[in-house]
Amino acid sequence: MTPPVAITNTPTVEASSKDRVSDEHVLIDELAEESAAQLPSDLYSDEPPLETTLHLRQMMLLLNCLDWIWKDREDYFAAGNLTVYYSPRKRKDEDFRGPDFFVALDTQPHPRKSWMVWEEDGKYPNVIVELLSDSTADVDRDLKKRLYAETFRTPEYFWFDPDPESLEFKGFALVRGKYQPIDTTKEGWLWSEQLQLHLGVYDSQLRFFEPNGDLVPTPDEAAILAVEKTVAAEETAATAEKALISEQQNSAKLAEKLRELGIDPDTI
Repeated sequence: MTPPVAITNTPTVEASSKDRVSDEHVLIDELAEESAAQLPSDLYSDEPPLETTLHLRQMMLLLNCLDWIWKDREDYFAAGNLTVYYSPRKRKDEDFRGPDFFVALDTQPHPRKSWMVWEEDGKYPNVIVELLSDSTADVDRDLKKRLYAETFRTPEYFWFDPDPESLEFKGFALVRGKYQPIDTTKEGWLWSEQLQLHLGVYDSQLRFFEPNGDLVPTPDEAAILAVEKTVAAEETAATAEKALISEQQNSAKLAEKLRELGIDPDTI
């Protein structure tokens, strides 16, 4: 009589080996994913291009003007359409935003591939400007406004619509953790306490104005203005020189006339 075969739940050596291989593959995949996500330094910005040439030119205008007026400063970083990574776990696949324009103060001005908060001593931007568009306006006015106030705690947030038919412009200052509208000046400008400059619409573009009201020029505008001032100074000098020569000529004619009358002009 054939003895009964014992039934057991113990896996065979072959099955255990397959399970181990499978577990190792899962672990490798998880480590690879973690390694790809956790890059603590040198992360590239990952932002889509701005929607229109109006948005691109507006962003570049703000950058060029600020860099020009602050050309002698070494304590700020300004950027446009650059990713801000702020994940507490130092991951590149979570917690990131790309403001259209931002300024960080009390920092080094060296070039960056992105702004990684954990590499910047926990610093977030001091000022953010978002450029509204049909596809982003609702997010800029709501979600980003809350994010910049509650998470970034950015002291000042502005938005501007470069569409000539809109030109919507608003600004907010952080007061006790919430954004409050910034008062408008009689010129329609908004004062930035962080930048110590006004922001206002000029010729359908968002521009900076100095505290005295002067328009902050672009480098090209500054060069043109310098040439105009030089030309004006030269014209003023030429006019003064002509006036002096004319006066000297008139004085000589008068002296000659006095001599003809027998009067010594040097005795008068």
